Amino acid sequence: MQANKQLLAALMLTTLAGTVQAADEVVVYSSRIDELIKPVFDQYTAKTGVKVKFITDKEAPLLARLQAEGANTPADLLITVDAGNLWQAEQMGVLKPIQSKVIEANIPSQYRSSGNAWTGLSLRARTIVYSTERVKPEELSTYEALADENWDGRLCLRSAKKVYNQSLTATLIETHGAEKAEQIVKGWVANLATDPFADDTALIQAIDAGQCDVGIVNTYYYGRLHKEQPDLKAKLFWPNQQDRGVHVNLAGAGVTAHAPHAAAAQQLLEWMTTPEAQAVFAGVNQEFPANPKVQSSAEVSAWGEFKADSIPVEVAGKRQAEAIRLMDRAGWN
Repeated sequence: MQANKQLLAALMLTTLAGTVQAADEVVVYSSRIDELIKPVFDQYTAKTGVKVKFITDKEAPLLARLQAEGANTPADLLITVDAGNLWQAEQMGVLKPIQSKVIEANIPSQYRSSGNAWTGLSLRARTIVYSTERVKPEELSTYEALADENWDGRLCLRSAKKVYNQSLTATLIETHGAEKAEQIVKGWVANLATDPFADDTALIQAIDAGQCDVGIVNTYYYGRLHKEQPDLKAKLFWPNQQDRGVHVNLAGAGVTAHAPHAAAAQQLLEWMTTPEAQAVFAGVNQEFPANPKVQSSAEVSAWGEFKADSIPVEVAGKRQAEAIRLMDRAGWN
């Protein structure tokens, strides 16, 4: 009997210790660089007393690590960019579906997983950037039109290996069908002024330097570069405003499948969708808040309003493999 009492007491202490730990710390795996997420976590800690320990790495290593760790993972939350990566994490089984009225109220359904495994936290438009010296805005119209002959030798693109372009191509397939989408992408490749760039910043700098006249980039890359170079000779353009709208993707997060502190992780995730956190999260990243009730930062707002594509962003993941094959056939390296 005494032994049973001691065992019960030990179990109660273990449970209590786990509860205390859940209230005191949340562990996050993040593919976002430290300076873009630390201000958000610092504010949460100041508000709740819960510490946020975060480990940063590229998307692929983090997903591999979660899969390898399985039930032994210390991670409670995964933060990464692009719906394609989040969808892949969901398919790998490393995220836990959750029910949250808070998240449902704060984030539109098109920016959430239909299986409730992840939610968007901030948005970025992958849009057209053009030279203010060599291109007039009225010459621009749609993504598709960049395949026209008048852009021959004037277009710059980022590498097809980056998930951002894979997601954009996936939405072209969803909108036009594979055959038409491939024609568009082949037209882009035929119009390239130079080999694809490794990143969007280099692409914008190439336009500024006169190497090409137009390109496709994520808005926050433009925002960061423009902040450093206010006299940048490049500007954003919102395409497809007469039809489906601008391609929008996101940074988002989900509770891990084996989160040691799942309840605490969900509380942090829910808080990150609130107006209080959204203003900070989107502001430091120069992105758009995923919560439509929250105003963008002054710098982001200065780019002007646009109509966004209403296609659910998880399409980027569902059609990712198809998009990669199409880009390869089109010669987009």
